[in-house]
Amino acid sequence: MKIAVMESLAVSEEKLNALKAPFEAAGHTFVSYERTTDVDTLISEAEGAEAMILANMPMPAAVIEKCPDLKFIDVAFTGVDHVGLDACRKAGIKVSNASGYSNEAVPELVLGMVLSLLRNMREVEERCRSLGTKAGLVGSELKGKTVGIVGLGNIGTRSAELFHAFDAAVLASSRTVHANVPDYVTQVSLDTLLQRSDIVVLHCPLTPETRGLINKEKLALMKPSAMLINVARGPVVVAADLAEALRDGVIACAGIDVFDKEPALDADEPLLSAPHTLLTPHVAFATKESMDIRAEIVFENLKAYMEGRQINTIL
Repeated sequence: MKIAVMESLAVSEEKLNALKAPFEAAGHTFVSYERTTDVDTLISEAEGAEAMILANMPMPAAVIEKCPDLKFIDVAFTGVDHVGLDACRKAGIKVSNASGYSNEAVPELVLGMVLSLLRNMREVEERCRSLGTKAGLVGSELKGKTVGIVGLGNIGTRSAELFHAFDAAVLASSRTVHANVPDYVTQVSLDTLLQRSDIVVLHCPLTPETRGLINKEKLALMKPSAMLINVARGPVVVAADLAEALRDGVIACAGIDVFDKEPALDADEPLLSAPHTLLTPHVAFATKESMDIRAEIVFENLKAYMEGRQINTIL
């Protein structure tokens, strides 16, 4: 079998070679490429491959439709909204993801963002470097705050656990009411969560139902002192509405790791000019540890597919 690795998996060559070795010993062949968004290049690179490995680079229907040999797409990512799933369904192509690899990485960045915003870390560091004092920059504690988590999957549940460790009250809203949640998590409606929370954290997937979920109307429900953290997907939030809310004092601040366009951002991205923001270029998932875990999951997916027992199934 020919397996096309369409972009780097961000692990060491030694790690990657060790993962590939059992497959190569069985006679399978890997070809690896640099990340690209050029459709013609992608079609050429995928030619003859039965399996394809990619992370978060777009894999549009226009490519998938030109790959008659393709039978399996192994996505080294949790979300798969960047893959042309309708084309995969039509062609009978199986798709698996790497769910679980960032269960620690994402919640830890969320916690770091929250603490940084509460304590004005960017501003106080700049003040210190300019030989100034803390005047006007005294922050707040996380203890005693109410944190609302939208999306109570594995990552959201881990975030809830970390916030609970700081003695914060935890609310959660999800597509379904979850059984067996920890007793420190109170499940409520989205509107109730937005109204009551000091900090709102978005962990939900991007679906037709969640696209534009946090818009001008929903932002108006939040406290003027509230903080919004988005580590879900950019389009879950209407960026222009959030930028306006930050400028007008509808909410106090925001930490954003995901955008409508994958960073690097365009100069006209609304959140770049919005005040009281902490922006990061989609790094929540990316740690040395999580990249190793992700690669291991991807190759377990590939092994399972070859054995006819697909795991981490999307399609």
